Amino acid sequence: MTSNSYGQDDTSFLAAGGFDGIKQLVDAFYDAMETLPEAQTIRDMHSNNLDESRDKLTRFLTGWLGGPKLFSEKYGPIRIPVAHRHLAIGPAERDAWLGCMQVAVDAQPYTQDFRDYLMAQLYVPAERSRNKD
Repeated sequence: MTSNSYGQDDTSFLAAGGFDGIKQLVDAFYDAMETLPEAQTIRDMHSNNLDESRDKLTRFLTGWLGGPKLFSEKYGPIRIPVAHRHLAIGPAERDAWLGCMQVAVDAQPYTQDFRDYLMAQLYVPAERSRNKD
């Protein structure tokens, strides 16, 4: 698979390992959030129990990467800025989120070109969540 085919149909979803691969990615993401000191601020934005957060992110990424639209089936329309407006998210918080995601992506058996593609794409929803400078 070449990087120029990512983002078409379900190529990204399949490159991420389908639903199970995305669930693995999300689990690694939240594990990183719980352990990295630089992620403490964003960890504190979440409830103690991360089950719903893990479910929402897994469902979001599944559809976002070209798989089934599982988030909207369970939670309704995806509105990233609205969902995060109650949180103070600036560049530092966005970058902490992306840092956790980088750790999670690097822990997956993805090809390097898919890792690079995925991290570049993930900047978009991370930036859309930002609501302060």
